[in-house]
Amino acid sequence: MNSISRFFWFCSGVHIPTLEKHPTEHNKYLGIGATIFFTGLFAALSGGYAMYFVFKGDSTALPFAFLFGLIWGLAIFNMDRYIVSSINKSASTGKQLLQATPRILLAIMIGIVISRPLELKIFDKEIKEKLKVTYLNNQRAKIDTLNVAFNNKYKIELAKLKETKAQRDSLESGIKTDRQKLNFEIFGNKTTETSGIMGYGPYAKRKEGELKQREQDLDTLSAGVRKLEDFVDGRKQFDGLMSEKLYTSKQLDSLTSIAGFADRNSALGQLSINSNGKKDVNTALAITFIGLLFIFFECLPVFVKLMSSRGPYDRSVENIETAQMYESDKDKDYEITVIDGVHDTRVSTEINRRKNALNSN
Repeated sequence: MNSISRFFWFCSGVHIPTLEKHPTEHNKYLGIGATIFFTGLFAALSGGYAMYFVFKGDSTALPFAFLFGLIWGLAIFNMDRYIVSSINKSASTGKQLLQATPRILLAIMIGIVISRPLELKIFDKEIKEKLKVTYLNNQRAKIDTLNVAFNNKYKIELAKLKETKAQRDSLESGIKTDRQKLNFEIFGNKTTETSGIMGYGPYAKRKEGELKQREQDLDTLSAGVRKLEDFVDGRKQFDGLMSEKLYTSKQLDSLTSIAGFADRNSALGQLSINSNGKKDVNTALAITFIGLLFIFFECLPVFVKLMSSRGPYDRSVENIETAQMYESDKDKDYEITVIDGVHDTRVSTEINRRKNALNSN
């Protein structure tokens, strides 16, 4: 237990030999040190998780994540330790607040930075679903853009194909009607356009000749349509339209599993917005409060140090610093006095030497 306490005292940035003289201060600085330590631990986990996504899919992802997480955690730990230990409790309340203001702002920024990767992990399932929707919409938009560009590029050919198809369909419909009329004529069905006399007469022969000619025209139009369709399909293949298709569920799962930090971060920001464009208050509050929790946790050591009253440890540290400053001043006076004395001696010696030299001449 003693070694654990000393470790957390070290984390709080105190002068351990001085703190050991004041048992009533032990728990306070143990708590401050533990808070600083766990803040650094969370920062290490957060940084490592973020780096893991940067190198995800690479064999070096885990080593890089571990190394960066360790470095990032130690950096945040050292910064927090400095922030807390640098607050001077011997100063007035206003001066302490002035000292703490930039440190609190820095703590807020650190809290935001370390909370984001952990938020990504907390909302991992929702982020994946949002990414699937985003990827699907992006792919659909890409296909639509390619289609629009293709239609503009081959406007003349597509218009000709449409016109030829319309002619073919119209001719095909007319042939069906004429064939029905021919059958009515042969079987003696009386209509406004048939004679009503059964048999294969002159009228039927003429109709059949016209029908064959129209069927030949239909074959010609159909061949033209097929030729134009082959051309359009070839152009689509060349321009990449045939290869672009909407993602399947398996493809979407694969894409979300390798999504980078930027995509996941963007998806997290979109979680608070519904598909209809309105804000999802519940999700937004959840994300906000999780972020605020880490910000508060990061600021907690500073707040604890500010709220704590000036204890015997602070008085002892102030006395030690005062004594050291006094000793430093005395050392300065000592050095100045010695230098002045040496200087005077050197001057006197030089004066006597020169006088003796003059007298000897």
